[in-house]
Amino acid sequence: MHEGLFLARLIFGLLMAGHGSQKLFGWFGGYGLNGTGAFFETLGFRPGRFYAAGAAIGEILGGLLLALGFLGPIGPAIILSVMIVAAVTVHWKNGVFVTSNGIEVPLLYATASVALALTGPGRFSVDALLGLTPVWTPAIVVGALVVGVAAAAVNLALRRTPVTA
Repeated sequence: MHEGLFLARLIFGLLMAGHGSQKLFGWFGGYGLNGTGAFFETLGFRPGRFYAAGAAIGEILGGLLLALGFLGPIGPAIILSVMIVAAVTVHWKNGVFVTSNGIEVPLLYATASVALALTGPGRFSVDALLGLTPVWTPAIVVGALVVGVAAAAVNLALRRTPVTA
């Protein structure tokens, strides 16, 4: 079980961090902060660079925390928040599957994050190494995830009318 948790955390976490680095640095074929910021402007997030940086930093930080199994549900809650905003603003109108740019990928990241938060990081984690695992009671885990959902709702509420090209 612990090996499986480690593998799931590592893969989902590092892929999410890589996804954020596309936005922030332009790595792995990404558009960097300028390109991503311009795209965010078309979605109604203004100033675009500010929101793009926030999303990118959230993806990188959340992904690394998840991969390391550090700070329990905090990384998954950050990922959940960013994925809700992505699903609603970019993917929802396109249906389910990735072939039509649907919600499939953000839904998978969000679901994996919630599942890993609820399961706990396992033996092969920084939290276990530091003895922090008992801190993450079910109430604290659920509370962190609720804060992630609330942060997504605030972000969506701050969104302005999307710019049409």
